[in-house]
Amino acid sequence: MEIAEFRTGLAAWLDEHADELAAPFAPPGTLDDQVEQMQRVKALLHAAGWMRWGWPERVGGLGGSPILRTELGAQLVGRDLIDPGIFSLVEVLAPTLVDFAPPQLAADVVPRLLSGEEMWCQGFSEPATGSDLGALTCRAVADGDPESAATWIVNGQKVWTSLAQYSERCVLLTRTGSTESRHRGITAFFVDMDTPGITVSPIEMINGVPEFAEVFFDDVVVPADRMLGELHGGWAVAMSILPYERSSCFWQRTAYLQRRLQLLVDVVPDDDRTAAVVGEAYLQLHQLRARSRATQHRLAGGATLGAETSIDKVLVATTEQTLYDAALRLLPGTVQFDDSAAGEAWRAEYLYSRAATIYGGTAEVQRNIIARRLLDLGEE
Repeated sequence: MEIAEFRTGLAAWLDEHADELAAPFAPPGTLDDQVEQMQRVKALLHAAGWMRWGWPERVGGLGGSPILRTELGAQLVGRDLIDPGIFSLVEVLAPTLVDFAPPQLAADVVPRLLSGEEMWCQGFSEPATGSDLGALTCRAVADGDPESAATWIVNGQKVWTSLAQYSERCVLLTRTGSTESRHRGITAFFVDMDTPGITVSPIEMINGVPEFAEVFFDDVVVPADRMLGELHGGWAVAMSILPYERSSCFWQRTAYLQRRLQLLVDVVPDDDRTAAVVGEAYLQLHQLRARSRATQHRLAGGATLGAETSIDKVLVATTEQTLYDAALRLLPGTVQFDDSAAGEAWRAEYLYSRAATIYGGTAEVQRNIIARRLLDLGEE
């Protein structure tokens, strides 16, 4: 299906089923509300076929460009039907199973994620490693010869694991080799979250939402056929996620920020001060949109995305903070004191935006990558 045809047909279907798809709660709702709404919307979209476009037929998809998936997410967040942050896990994790899981496993589980039957989480970050995945220490030890063992035993801890308390599965990075080998000594597994030995402890963020969690692994037995990719090849699995996170997910985030900017414009005074503040946010958003669309087309065209996506990460983080800074300036007292549903929504989103330059790779790290790997400015 062509992108224009998909976009038009999807919009018409969403209009026709607007009442059925609408969230049964006032924004922002609780995290429980948001997760339930997302899974309900996914189920409706999957049954109608829209959720299957852009995915390979071997995992229950209908084929077509990955950009079709991006357009779907953008229309959903643009209509406030789902939260872009939690919906992004579909785009981050499903391609990992498509590319690295045994074919039968991928064919079995990917449709469950797309249809809302399941939710998955991403076990990457650890308390002592931050953005340095090469330093992770959560260890998997083979129960026998590593090349032929039937099971692996996992011990360690993950943190900042989004929606772990709701998830049936986890894409987990473990240390299977020497810590001196760093990137080479990492292996990825696809772990069932109800396996004995897994403990999930949600973490409440500054906005009051327990989106993240600590996850503890104590002698957790994982079948060897749940390995994703090659033994000690987990770094390739981790890096494969980055292009989708910084193309499709960023485009969906851009659509969400556009929606928020329009909501802001609808309620603020029409004067010179407003025009200046809104104009600054609009220009940054337009710059981000242009960059993000170009990145998507490069990925869909088969290009290998690398260090240049650090530019996308810096743009999306700074744009988000600029937009919510504009809300703070143009809606005096709303973010700080308004306890209405609208006030709570702006406050939660403003507080969440403060972390935009931290999660997914800090702005400082991204700028260092740009300086060293793109501009060749050296190590200092």
